[in-house]
Amino acid sequence: MKPDKEQSNTTVTPDDGNREVDEDEGCTLEWSCHPVKRKPWVSVGVTLLISLVGVGIFDWTGSKGFAVLGVVVLMLSLSRFYFPTKFRLSDRRIMIKTTLQTVYKDWSRFRSMWPDKNGVLLSPFAEASRLENYRGVYLLFDNNRDEVVAFIRPRLGGGDSSNGAGEAQSEEEKQP
Repeated sequence: MKPDKEQSNTTVTPDDGNREVDEDEGCTLEWSCHPVKRKPWVSVGVTLLISLVGVGIFDWTGSKGFAVLGVVVLMLSLSRFYFPTKFRLSDRRIMIKTTLQTVYKDWSRFRSMWPDKNGVLLSPFAEASRLENYRGVYLLFDNNRDEVVAFIRPRLGGGDSSNGAGEAQSEEEKQP
């Protein structure tokens, strides 16, 4: 049975003792996000634009090699859009698996979160900072905003903060 667009492919796995447990597990939350599937018209437009850039480079330089190189560089720079990203949150750390790399980050690194309509920024700073976009981690949602925010909240900054540990309201949440 294929899930419809409104359903989430989020999996919450408690440690029930019936399977081999990785050192960082406990309770886990896993999902994958593939933006190109969520926004088909945008993906067609971006792909056409990249193709036009490739044709423009070929026309300008006369080199097929430069044209292919330009298209490859643009595709790789947009790899988070074109290829799926898998997210796995556990009691101990975060795993972000992309096409080219797998990144692990411990929860102790993060002190606040800033959710918006597309994802949540985990920041190493307790207050808003201009550096958080460079030092933080952005997790994309896949129709699972509430589950992700609820899973993250107790793991930030000691875990007993009742105010959301720096959680900001998006513009949509501020409006009645």
